[in-house]
Amino acid sequence: MLHCGIVGLPLSGKSTVFNVITRAGAEVKPYPGGKTDPNRAVVDVPDPRFDRLTAVHKPKKTTPAQVEFVDLAGLSRGAGKGEGLGNSFLSFAAEADALIHVIRCFNNQAVSHPEGSVDPCRDWEILDMELIFRDLGVVENRLEKLSSKKKLLAHEVVERDLLVRCKDCLLDERPIREMEFTSEEGRALRGFTFLTIKPQIVVLNMDESEPEIDNVPRGEELKSMIESRSVTAIRVYGRLEMDLADLTPDEALEFTEGLTIEEPGRERLIATAYRTLGLISFFTCGPDEVRAWTLRDGDNAVDAAGAIHSDLARGFIRAQVVSYADYTKFGDSYANCRDEGVLKLEGKDYRVRDGDIIEIRFNV
Repeated sequence: MLHCGIVGLPLSGKSTVFNVITRAGAEVKPYPGGKTDPNRAVVDVPDPRFDRLTAVHKPKKTTPAQVEFVDLAGLSRGAGKGEGLGNSFLSFAAEADALIHVIRCFNNQAVSHPEGSVDPCRDWEILDMELIFRDLGVVENRLEKLSSKKKLLAHEVVERDLLVRCKDCLLDERPIREMEFTSEEGRALRGFTFLTIKPQIVVLNMDESEPEIDNVPRGEELKSMIESRSVTAIRVYGRLEMDLADLTPDEALEFTEGLTIEEPGRERLIATAYRTLGLISFFTCGPDEVRAWTLRDGDNAVDAAGAIHSDLARGFIRAQVVSYADYTKFGDSYANCRDEGVLKLEGKDYRVRDGDIIEIRFNV
């Protein structure tokens, strides 16, 4: 299962955000001395399409799509050069398929900031630079090994030139994700598990009493950074959303009355993480089960069959496919969709679209 690693400076509210996402309901506890093992949780991906299919079919069993989140220890200055818990942290971060960067935007006198003041722009730069330092070290180590060889093989020459490009980007203090690569170059870089090549979501951990970015220190600069870096930024009101998790909907509405905040960020963050990982969902539905299956965007009908069961992929004949939009438009009925000409039989090369409702025809 693909997973997102939650990163940030110490006391940025990472564990609070993790508990909001997972609805863990546990008190946020600091990592004890030397502890680097991350907390992990698998959560359901909110999807109104899945909810509607469940309401229509009233199945005996429901299985939503899921994604894993991992709460990593706080990353402090020097981690990219191996100081403190840096090496252990970065090894866990390297395993992540995407990074959720929590930036502290709240001011709480009871929780001192490790840098002495709340400054989201500075904190963002600190973490990004630590990730850059780590990747730069990986590049330089590999280039040093290649330079020690008397003669390079053809593929090593290509690798060296590619790494030199990456080094130039990192020395320019830019993440590798901003570079453009061919598909072959992308495959060549996978083994290095670069941190700055991973997709990144920025989570602004806000105070509900000051819900707008304009209210935080250097707010205008922060908005400019978000825009210039073309990242997805989501506002989350960490402590408030933890409190709301224990309330009924009516109690939550009363609790937030008078607060000018946007809708809680939990569901938006989970759904955004799912998309950032490059994942889509297709559905199978009936009286026994409604299920959302996970594929990578770009996977085909045989991949969808294999996600359900290896026998379906091995004996694949055709996929019966209708889009969610057409299915709901024509009465949530395969028969109606067939009569309207929107129920299609697709071959193995059919590229599955997000929201497709699929039945696999096979013979083993």
